[in-house]
Amino acid sequence: MDQVERARDLTRRLLAESIPRRWSHSQGVGRKAESVAHLVGDDAAALVASAWLHDVGYAPDLVKTGMHQLDGARYLRDVAKVDDLVCRLVAHHSCAHIEARNRGLSDQLAAEFPPVEGLLSDAITYADMTTTPDGEPVEVEQRLAEILSRYGAGDVVAESIREASPLIIGSVRRVSALLGTG
Repeated sequence: MDQVERARDLTRRLLAESIPRRWSHSQGVGRKAESVAHLVGDDAAALVASAWLHDVGYAPDLVKTGMHQLDGARYLRDVAKVDDLVCRLVAHHSCAHIEARNRGLSDQLAAEFPPVEGLLSDAITYADMTTTPDGEPVEVEQRLAEILSRYGAGDVVAESIREASPLIIGSVRRVSALLGTG
């Protein structure tokens, strides 16, 4: 079984029954990553696998810190024994460093999972932030507005997304430009 197939199967096992809407989102993010994977060369499989796995930290049995990126990456590293690059992409997807700081988890995130920068980071953010909770394509600004609305003012996720919005939009714009759509 290849890395992407394993990621898809693991995500299905963790999310399909317990959080079906999150499973739908993960399917859409996986498909979106597949559509841009050619941009990252030899890291294509890691990108697509991390896109499928990016939200497994929401699975009820995996929630420890409340920060899904860190909880998911820890599970993937410690239990599922997933590739280090994939774990790092999951840990840092969509500007997670901002939420980590706002939750007091920055040191843990940085120490356990060195950040991935550049096009690979942009590509997973693009895949996540241009996909609705139901797995459909969406413009980044609509996706950000949906997250803010879903979590509400004062919530740490909403405040972190609000702060990260310019960085997220920048990632999406860079990938869109490479695709010739931005």
